[in-house]
Amino acid sequence: MSERCGCREKQGFCGRGGAMVGLTQYLVALLSLLVGLGMASPLQAAHGISLDGQLKYAADFQRFAYTSEKAVPGGTLTLHALGTFDKMNPYTLKGTHPDLLAGLLFETLTVHSLDEPFAQYGLLAKDIQVAGDGLSVLFELHAHARFSDGTPVTAEDVAYSFTVLNSDKAHPLYQSYWQDVQKVVVLDKHKVRFEFKQKNRELPMITGEMPVLNRAFYSKHPFEKGDLTVPVGSGPYVVESFDPGKTITYRRNPDYWGKDLPVRRGQYNYERVVVKYFKDPVVALEGFKAGEFDFIFENNSKQWARDYVGEKFEQGRIRKEELPHKQGAGMQGWLFNMRRPLFQDKRVRQALTLALDFEWSNENLFHNQYRRSDSYFSNSEMAARGLPSPAELALLEPLRAQLDPEVFAEVQAPPSTAAPGSVRANLRRAAELLKEAGWQLASDGLLAKGGQPFKVEILLASPAFERVMAPYAANLKKLGVELSYRTVDLSLYQRRLDSFDFDMVVHTFAQSQSPGNEQRDMWHSASADIQGSRNLIGLKNPAIDALVEKIIYAESRQALVTACRALDRVLLAGHYLVPNWYLNYYRVAYWHHLQRPEQLPLYYQPESWLFTWWIGDGTRAAQPSLKKVAP
Repeated sequence: MSERCGCREKQGFCGRGGAMVGLTQYLVALLSLLVGLGMASPLQAAHGISLDGQLKYAADFQRFAYTSEKAVPGGTLTLHALGTFDKMNPYTLKGTHPDLLAGLLFETLTVHSLDEPFAQYGLLAKDIQVAGDGLSVLFELHAHARFSDGTPVTAEDVAYSFTVLNSDKAHPLYQSYWQDVQKVVVLDKHKVRFEFKQKNRELPMITGEMPVLNRAFYSKHPFEKGDLTVPVGSGPYVVESFDPGKTITYRRNPDYWGKDLPVRRGQYNYERVVVKYFKDPVVALEGFKAGEFDFIFENNSKQWARDYVGEKFEQGRIRKEELPHKQGAGMQGWLFNMRRPLFQDKRVRQALTLALDFEWSNENLFHNQYRRSDSYFSNSEMAARGLPSPAELALLEPLRAQLDPEVFAEVQAPPSTAAPGSVRANLRRAAELLKEAGWQLASDGLLAKGGQPFKVEILLASPAFERVMAPYAANLKKLGVELSYRTVDLSLYQRRLDSFDFDMVVHTFAQSQSPGNEQRDMWHSASADIQGSRNLIGLKNPAIDALVEKIIYAESRQALVTACRALDRVLLAGHYLVPNWYLNYYRVAYWHHLQRPEQLPLYYQPESWLFTWWIGDGTRAAQPSLKKVAP
């Protein structure tokens, strides 16, 4: 955890979601009624699917544009991670799996393109056929697809994967994510059909995101066991060795079945990938500069400004870059656990928000590197602005009785101390709100209500965030609020999040270019009591539920944007967190022997693009100029 909260892998799948259609401009075939398959409507077959029916890459494309023909295989990429690991299954709730395990060992039916906002191409599936009525999708697997033990990947493996991931044995988010999938039908060895409960344009894509597991392996090794037995996957790497909590080494599978696929060319070039574990990010940075690992994605502005300097940087042995991106920033904030009675009053939440002096922190702590988070869809067209549009009002008016009047007013920017504002004025307003909510100063200077002092704890996963919390705690102390912050071990931190055992926590609600089913796991009442869900706030609001459904079942891009803006207004009006900050670029540093493609993707995380890089001789003084896209 640092100034920007994020994670390298979610639960083993991208989770981008998004309302998707199956028809593409590169239509391979338009089939009539498939009597043999028992289908009631024609299928639309294609090598890829997208939101708007448009794909950048034709059926005969050779590679993604953000890869390079210059890439050469070989060498060892060494990375780092914080914390530890105690299991080898990335798809269960309990325990912690090694970094990169899901992405390197397991594969999905389709894979995302990093330079399109909402497009997927076949990976394990060579053909994707979406029914004309939108109520099913058929995937035809590559006949030569193989697991690392040499056994074929079959439709039975796909059906097993869906069944086990939607059971109580797996992480609960999968059941929420695929709840509109009615059943999976195995048609033959290589064909499998997903049938849907109702039309939902993103379902063909989110079923394509499903990791395909080896049924034979898990029949011998119980899926839910959660031990360190190395799994069998179909991905480009296998686990070569590991030392629990210290290191894990992945070796490229020389017999990897998919190495010549267009969606894999120029990628996964390293012969080995080693992940070394560190307990502390400061120690990890020193290890990086000493050459213990090759690449680092920096989340701490102070370290970026002050610690990425010296002879190795001046000589070009270590390269430092700021890479622009088009990713939506979502919302990072110090969220309130609404399961706590302390936070039930909106005025209390507003008061705690007023105590953050972002402008002071940005200038004195962050070297003016950040922008303020002002939306749950920051840095995207889905952010609510001004007054509700007529289209937004059409969604909000039927819910007016359940909504705060603030929803129908102009969206307000987060509290600021920029002139003519001041922290003094903000704290004065915060004190008024706390008094209105029934809190009074006691003899010891602390706020109290009904004899109970106002005490709150923020849970942290890294001491690097403590310097940010100190001035916030000092401002709250002036109000009589006793704020403590506690840094815990990463594994304990995750357990406490999974069980909602916290008052406040730093969290980022990441958003894709096309929000969809994953919104249920963040905001819907149905996820509030499911341990491990992303509904950390504990929201149970029927109006929010209704707007989430509008997002999921939006029938056009404009309808999706409208529904997201309406939801954004409701979430902002609830003051469910203290908005933090975001960057519209990535801060990365790497050793000179790492070489990379010239073209930068648009929608990516640093490590997803890193697997298009390769090990070079390190003799070039500088990397080629990136083909950048303005943020």
